[in-house]
Amino acid sequence: MLNWIGIAAINLAIAVGLGAFGAHGIKSMVNEQQLAWWHTATLYLFIHALGLLIVGLLIRLNYTTQMTAWLLQIGVIIFAGSLFAMTLGAPRWFGAITPIGGVFMIAGWVWLAVTAFRVSP
Repeated sequence: MLNWIGIAAINLAIAVGLGAFGAHGIKSMVNEQQLAWWHTATLYLFIHALGLLIVGLLIRLNYTTQMTAWLLQIGVIIFAGSLFAMTLGAPRWFGAITPIGGVFMIAGWVWLAVTAFRVSP
């Protein structure tokens, strides 16, 4: 079994680093649209890393399964990763995969709901 709490902590560290880089490192090298993509990617990475931290605890308590964590992690990699890539110069069509990441994140939260309802109170 993967240590999802540790993976969440790594995601959080990356979110802080990329947020700082966006605020200080690339601000003068990109246009406003690209900077907005960077901020959106950082926000979603940070929020879902916090969520993954909670999911890691819920997995240890047997309230949900690793599937929840996998869906969230894959989703945030695709969603935020595509926005980061476009900011750094990837072709604009690369943004077509961004919603796929969003679907994975939504599926992760829905799967959490399904598994939570299965646990007896």
